[in-house]
Amino acid sequence: MFSFQILCKSFLIFILLDVTIVNGGGSTIKGYEVNEKVILYVNKVGPYFNPHETYHYYQLPVCRPDKIEHRSLSLGEVLEGDRMAYSMYNISFLVPVKNEHLCSMTLNEKEIQQFKEAVEDLYYFEFVLDDIPLHGFIGHLEESGFLPHSHKIFLWKHYTFNIMYNNNFIISANVSTAGGSPISLNNAEAPFPVTHTYSVNWIETKETYGDRIEKLQNTSFFPKTLEIHWLSVINSAVLVMLLIGFVIVILTRILKNDFARYNGDADDIENLEYDEYGWKIIRGDIFRFPNYKSLFCAILGVGCQFLFIAFGIVAMSLLDLFNVHRHGSVNTIAFLLYAFTCCIAGYVSASMYKQMGGKLWVWNINLTSFLFSGPFFIIWCVQNSVAWAYASTQALPAATIVLLLAVWLCVGYPLSIIGGVLGKNWSGSFEAPCRTKHIPREIPPVNWYHSAAAHCVIGGFLPFSAISVELYYIFATVWGREQYTLYGVLFIVFFILLSVTACISVALTYFQLSAEDYKWWWRSIFNAGSTGAFVLLYATFYYVQRSNMDGFLQAVEFFGYTLLTCYVFFLTLGTVSFYASLHFVKYIYRNVKAD
Repeated sequence: MFSFQILCKSFLIFILLDVTIVNGGGSTIKGYEVNEKVILYVNKVGPYFNPHETYHYYQLPVCRPDKIEHRSLSLGEVLEGDRMAYSMYNISFLVPVKNEHLCSMTLNEKEIQQFKEAVEDLYYFEFVLDDIPLHGFIGHLEESGFLPHSHKIFLWKHYTFNIMYNNNFIISANVSTAGGSPISLNNAEAPFPVTHTYSVNWIETKETYGDRIEKLQNTSFFPKTLEIHWLSVINSAVLVMLLIGFVIVILTRILKNDFARYNGDADDIENLEYDEYGWKIIRGDIFRFPNYKSLFCAILGVGCQFLFIAFGIVAMSLLDLFNVHRHGSVNTIAFLLYAFTCCIAGYVSASMYKQMGGKLWVWNINLTSFLFSGPFFIIWCVQNSVAWAYASTQALPAATIVLLLAVWLCVGYPLSIIGGVLGKNWSGSFEAPCRTKHIPREIPPVNWYHSAAAHCVIGGFLPFSAISVELYYIFATVWGREQYTLYGVLFIVFFILLSVTACISVALTYFQLSAEDYKWWWRSIFNAGSTGAFVLLYATFYYVQRSNMDGFLQAVEFFGYTLLTCYVFFLTLGTVSFYASLHFVKYIYRNVKAD
């Protein structure tokens, strides 16, 4: 009873935390009085083409207060890499400022070189004013000519803040370099004096406070939202119809002939010999449970869990329940969904494990709990260590690490145990249409096109081809600067992916059984689970050929999360593939006459 109360309280706490993140980190509608101070926070900087390589703004040699004070952040903002601190900009509501002095400083040789590298890497900065992110570049790079080649580096020393307001509410804001000229760093020598100034313009608008979200989504600093790509949807839909038609042909024509042959009269020896080949002959082995039952069931459990999480995230995106343009918000909700759905993994895994006659159910529950969290923790440790070595804000603080670990230990792991206990106690017996013989039948040699490798290539390529175009837009959003808003299309493509996976799994399983190979259990998982390998190949191609990302830190972030994503593809699609094959196998052996 005590543990149940703890779980309920934890659930309520993190639902409230979730709502905070959904609303944008706890922002509230705030009205200002004339001359009231409007706080501007400095946040982070980083290379424009490396979205997951960010550093604290004050790591650059910029104007800073004597004592740096940070603002408290939500979990989503921390996961996003935000590290907001109070700035030296003095902004008051409806008080215009013209060329106000911010600070004067003298740069040494190291600081000059630091600015040069930042400008050459196209460093951008992010400020936050009234929960509105403001973006701009640190400097300006000019490249011209071939012979002679011109390479000029400039540093911006003046920023102009344009703030739109309606009555006593701030509607939108942006920062520009208008009103000031940059200084050249090409021939700069230490000591190098720099004076920073700023201006503030207040512009009245008729837009309401409710227009803020739309204005934020249509920011001019990053690319606009993607347009609907109907060609991709039509191509995937045609592929689904072809595959479904192919499976229907198998079920209606080929299986009809098989049923007529297997269920026909066998009064003479010639008919008996005619009957003794094909998938019917292995009916005594077809439901022989696979090796490594505990691992097999753990894969099914975690696969069902991620299938539920995928449906949840897509549904929440369609309902616009969280800010999908903030990766930290998505990561937080995905983590909370993972923790609270661990009971699904435990239940499915323990239920199937008991049906297969497993005895080591404690080991099975622990294996299910660590099947994904174990690899995730290892990869995260590598990523966080590299980010920490680079002093990046992507490295999580110790308090956040303890919080996330506590969520999993106090919520995720106990729910896995609860689900496992329920699955073990509520599970019935495995319903097989035919009995399994004691002595396994020898599997005849098969042609190369019936081999496991060939089936994995086919079973992985077809689902991948159904989502290959959509993958580009998703990668451009997660690892680029695009803004994805086509969640209706994403839902359709997700449904197409599951349909293609189920159809190709049924077809490949039929071909395998027709070759008198009854070891279809593990094969069905790897047939469609191999889609993850194709996603990994595409991700590598995207990183090398389609993106401008570079650097060791960004590479570790990219390939670390990509490996986890491909692993999730394997678990989820492998589970869908197995259950589609299981229902198909039960159907055909339920409708064939036993001797």
